[in-house]
Amino acid sequence: MNLPLHFGLLGTLEAGLIALLVGLLVYALWHRVCRWAGWSAGYAIGWACVIAVVISAGIDAWKLFYMGIMRLESPQFARMFLATVHDPNELGSRVVLEVAGALAGVALGWLIFSSRSGEKNASTP
Repeated sequence: MNLPLHFGLLGTLEAGLIALLVGLLVYALWHRVCRWAGWSAGYAIGWACVIAVVISAGIDAWKLFYMGIMRLESPQFARMFLATVHDPNELGSRVVLEVAGALAGVALGWLIFSSRSGEKNASTP
């Protein structure tokens, strides 16, 4: 996400909560699109999961992948790369909580919006 968050566990939890809100918002948008197009909830859930994870964990996941693939043999290259990472000590846990938060936000959105749709459908004869 590349936001100025706190360091350590608090920053990791902040990133997870922001990802939860992103997942909820993305699912709300996809729910509207799928209702308008007449698609099932599966399309909304699937695309919302993919987009929410890319938005919330994309940059941090790429940096984690890049750090694992690139040969940072020179201390100068390692310092240059680590300077671009907000909190290198918590990068892995931040990616995990961002992905989990995004998926949990989509699931929460599905629970909220499917219960509303069920109430509307149950009230009409």
